[in-house]
Amino acid sequence: MPAFKELVFSGVQPTGNLHLGNYLGAIKRFVAMQAQFECLYCVVDLHAITVWQDPAELTRQIREVTAAFLAAGIDPARSVVFNQSQVPQHAELAWIFNCVARLGWLNRMTQFKEKAGKDRENASVGLYDYPVLMAADILAYRATHVPVGEDQKQHLELTRDIAQKFNNDFAGAIQEQGHGEAFFPITEPLIGGPAARVMSLRDGTKKMSKSDPSDYSRINLTDDSDGIATKVRKAKTDAEPLPSETAGLEKRPEADNLVGIFAALNDVSREDVLREYGGAQFSAFKGALVDLAVAKLGPIGAEMKRLVADPGHIDAVLADGAARAEAIAAPNIAAVKDIVGFVRRR
Repeated sequence: MPAFKELVFSGVQPTGNLHLGNYLGAIKRFVAMQAQFECLYCVVDLHAITVWQDPAELTRQIREVTAAFLAAGIDPARSVVFNQSQVPQHAELAWIFNCVARLGWLNRMTQFKEKAGKDRENASVGLYDYPVLMAADILAYRATHVPVGEDQKQHLELTRDIAQKFNNDFAGAIQEQGHGEAFFPITEPLIGGPAARVMSLRDGTKKMSKSDPSDYSRINLTDDSDGIATKVRKAKTDAEPLPSETAGLEKRPEADNLVGIFAALNDVSREDVLREYGGAQFSAFKGALVDLAVAKLGPIGAEMKRLVADPGHIDAVLADGAARAEAIAAPNIAAVKDIVGFVRRR
């Protein structure tokens, strides 16, 4: 496999109510990666409409996710920040990949089964097919790395399968047109962090989710300091003190979740947290977690609100990012069309 320029791509759906899980599992990692990689961070609005969205609300949510990116520390001068629908190459490449991907591959995607539920016959074709669009999102830029959560690993495997099959199917044309042995990289996942998967504050066995009917199950990025403090103090715990070693967190999902949140917010390991707080009662530990969460999240929420109040600025950031993204994607998709054999305007 030839060497490809290292490039990170990742996206967040604009589906409202960004919460602590989105921040620790994705956005905080995006900020850190800017120092190591060239990065493209996308608000994936084409993915959002796989289920019906109120148009006015979708517009608001696209801007809110962008505001969260910027408030958390993503620098639009260093990284490319844009919304997916402004770069038509995503949809163009997705159709070509629809003709490369196999039906059996999509039938094995477990997330469609979970999201469609028992009413799968009424699910949109987009909901079924969106892993192919995800592959196009990544490979339009020939991205080499993607930060993903555990729930997206299967979709990244599909991206790798599509890239491999395209490279194999069109190997002759790829070489004839001077692209070497492969046109697309086999993208690597970036998985990790002490709280890559953040669980509900009310049930440590369930993932933190915006769809949970209880607002006390999550800390929203727009919560003020009082709201953050209240939710941490009300978080479900058990009667035992914190253990001194991580093995003691097994079969204690709520304790494990709060320790993981503290570790991720403070950029330390679970072991570090337990060295300091092992043996402490939850009342004391929650007090420390309140102080930490308010200090880390409070400024982000305040800056988000300031940015959302200036939609013109957010739209300008997205427009600039879309132009920069298209400058990368357009020649890649032009080359794909040549490889496939399309006649195109020169």
